[in-house]
Amino acid sequence: MNKNLNYLKKRFEKAFDAKYREIDTKLGKATLVFIDTLCNSQFISDYIVSPLKNKQYECNTIDDVVTKVLEINITDYVKDLDDAVLHILSGDIVLTFEDEEKMIYCEVKGFPTRGIGIPLTESVLKGPREGFNELFVNSISLIRRKIKNSDLKFEPIYVGEKSQTVVCISYIEGVAPKHLIDEVRNTINGLNLDFILDTNYIESKLRKKNSLFDTVGYTEKPDEVASKIMEGRVAVLVDGTPFVITLPCFFLENFQTPDDYYLNRMFVNFMRVLRWVAFFLATFMPGLYIATVTHHFSLLTPMFTFRLAVARAGVPFPTWLEVTIMMLAFQLIKEAGLRLPQPIGGAMSIVAALILGDAAVGAGIASKITIIIVALSTLSYFLIPKIYGAISIWSIIITIMSAIFGLPGLFTGFIVLLTNIADLETGGYTYLFPVGTNSIYKFKDVTFRGRISRISKTIIGKGIDDEN
Repeated sequence: MNKNLNYLKKRFEKAFDAKYREIDTKLGKATLVFIDTLCNSQFISDYIVSPLKNKQYECNTIDDVVTKVLEINITDYVKDLDDAVLHILSGDIVLTFEDEEKMIYCEVKGFPTRGIGIPLTESVLKGPREGFNELFVNSISLIRRKIKNSDLKFEPIYVGEKSQTVVCISYIEGVAPKHLIDEVRNTINGLNLDFILDTNYIESKLRKKNSLFDTVGYTEKPDEVASKIMEGRVAVLVDGTPFVITLPCFFLENFQTPDDYYLNRMFVNFMRVLRWVAFFLATFMPGLYIATVTHHFSLLTPMFTFRLAVARAGVPFPTWLEVTIMMLAFQLIKEAGLRLPQPIGGAMSIVAALILGDAAVGAGIASKITIIIVALSTLSYFLIPKIYGAISIWSIIITIMSAIFGLPGLFTGFIVLLTNIADLETGGYTYLFPVGTNSIYKFKDVTFRGRISRISKTIIGKGIDDEN
């Protein structure tokens, strides 16, 4: 016991919250080692200390302590000293005896956690409002409530040489493709990191190619994770973050929202068409405007050309620079609105946009039509928030190409963008799956949402490999 206890005291030498509680038992002197800030003191007192002090128990061996004395649900033997340290740092208590080599651990976690609330990044009009929190065991319980299936697996993996963070792989055995599970598992096991604090540490390794588009999905909503797991995908939970990543993640999913499956199907399909329109407006509208005004103004009607000339009278900058300046200005407003405290962020964004637009026109820096083009393009970003970052950068690239080459530059930018998307992979599948592939996509929810009964019958019990 002295050897084990001395080792533990050395490992937690300068930890003020490491506690050592000595108790006289029938097996001799015992010492409880735990981190006070991670454990529930009331549990320790009622279900560990009090039973050990009770001399009425028949306790002749350490096995009797586990089976007859301790009144705690989760308790077992520690494998080795390093395992004992890991249990202590995880919020468990380690029990050592004076004349015993074996050590016992008991789960008495009691650290503070954030409650289950509404995800701020994924608001819905209708449907479940609960979201994951930073404690991964709570996230697991939320998924299990949605999927009551014995084949639902949660594989824990400890990642980080220093942090020893728990990463959990979730899938339905027999539904998720084996090669997909192996790929995710091997990638996580191959992480050579000292610490891991968020899912992005894993996402960067699961991406096969560098791109502005996310080929790994992420969400805070348990219902969305549950639906993807039932489709045959793999979810990855990381202790300490409310975001759960899923693989594979296809491009078409960026035009779907969580409440698409809780609202009227006709309205949902109308909104999906609107999101596709917003995608093209956000990506190509500034470039088309610049290409037409700068190189191909003969395509415009005489009346519109005259009004455009009047609107641009007095603007000292060329059209491409004018549009670029206003696009960057709107990006600054958007970023400021996100970073400011929530009560004033939204109001500041609206006021700043109004003042900026009116002041820019009044000062002759930009024309009214340029403000309309840029504002409409910027508003379109927010209909597809999952690819907002990629679209905002690609729109600037296409704008520059259109300013140099005109409409041929716009078409070239479109082809380059499409090639970049088509070249991406996610979990062994093309990012544009099922578009442009020879595979048969059995799911009914591709571009337009089908009936819920047909989608459910198709999803449950079929893996992604069934489409190949």
